[in-house]
Amino acid sequence: MIISMLGAPGCGKGTQAKKLSQRYNIPHISTGDIFRKAIKEGTPMGKVAQQYMSTLVPDEIVIELVKERLSQPDCANGVILDGFPRTVNQADVYLKSGKLDKVIYFNIDEQVVVDRILNRRTCANCGEIYSILTHNSDTCDKCGGELVVRAEDAKIQDRIDSYKKETYPLVEYFKQNGLLFELDINNVKATEPEDQINEIYDKITSELDKLI
Repeated sequence: MIISMLGAPGCGKGTQAKKLSQRYNIPHISTGDIFRKAIKEGTPMGKVAQQYMSTLVPDEIVIELVKERLSQPDCANGVILDGFPRTVNQADVYLKSGKLDKVIYFNIDEQVVVDRILNRRTCANCGEIYSILTHNSDTCDKCGGELVVRAEDAKIQDRIDSYKKETYPLVEYFKQNGLLFELDINNVKATEPEDQINEIYDKITSELDKLI
């Protein structure tokens, strides 16, 4: 199955994607991962994408890179896409020849997103993410690396504005295409962060298990 995770920055889709990847034994892949892998391996599309790394990569190249990545052996049983499609145009072009089984949409209030990201720290070494509300250390539990504020997190309002303009229209697009599964994160009953993650996870897996 091919799943896409849709939602504003900081909504928790990356955390859920990692858990789902383990459950269904399919890779969790972000568009950033795809770009870096293609460039590192020197594939034809990777060489083209490298020319745009300091600017916005055209939709056509993004789509071809995703298709190239999906053709690799580890994606034979499916994949969880994080950050793709990012625009209606990407979705429209991709779906003419590609496949999506379900789009998981994380519906969350903007202020909740802002608060989460302002309190978020990332390990500079391994990339593990922590909240300073629940993690009382400036080092990573997994590798001991320093926890830092990511450059893009410091520009949270710009990221949210970009999401609302370019990506949010996908909610209606996928709803009309019968692919959208909406999660109202604002109505999660659990109060503890770990319990919240598990509650959302259970809702997602209940839906995705129907596809197996």
